[in-house]
Amino acid sequence: MFNLVYQKLYSAFGRQGWWPLTVRGYESKHYSGRPRNKKHRFEICIGAILTQNTNWKNVEKALYNLNKNNLIDIKKICKIKKERLARLIKSAGYYNQKAERLKVFSRYILDNYGGDIGLFLNQQIGKLREELLSIKGIGPETADSIILYAAEKPIFVIDAYTVRVFNRLGFKAKDYSDWQILFMSNLKKDLTLFKEYHALLVRLGKEYCKKKPDCKCCPLFIFCKFKG
Repeated sequence: MFNLVYQKLYSAFGRQGWWPLTVRGYESKHYSGRPRNKKHRFEICIGAILTQNTNWKNVEKALYNLNKNNLIDIKKICKIKKERLARLIKSAGYYNQKAERLKVFSRYILDNYGGDIGLFLNQQIGKLREELLSIKGIGPETADSIILYAAEKPIFVIDAYTVRVFNRLGFKAKDYSDWQILFMSNLKKDLTLFKEYHALLVRLGKEYCKKKPDCKCCPLFIFCKFKG
């Protein structure tokens, strides 16, 4: 079923090519879905933190402001006053809290890895995930998004869209870890597959499998057990 769902979504929507690219000087439409340099890898980490409890359009505005002020830089995030940083990322919501989280994350990389985001991200998955989860403000979904899209290591990201879609398909799991095990035990451990699958589920959740779903047009309609 897990592979069949992926095939249906891919047929319906095509390749998504995540992570969205916003570093100035690059064209998003030509983006291959792979981080191009350390600056972009750090931007993905920032985006993963900013996207907590908000939508990507709001995050894009915040990232644009950070790029415009040349703040996609670990040392500069550490140095900037939290109040100014909060103003720049205001569109992402919870801006005071997120400003603190960005500074805590950046300080961790600076203090423990000399500010080298590549050195941090190039660790083995288990060690990297353990460290990410030890950093204030980073939970499992954020950690796994960073691992998958910035570190480019195969781990399946579970979000609210994923849970909603698969609940409606008749699957149940008690928590984040169980959902992740369910996916990773039923899919080939493949970086590109995990990236695309997560992105496709997000698109399905936004366009069709909403809280009030548009079931008749949904690519997964024939599989769905939802009777809302």
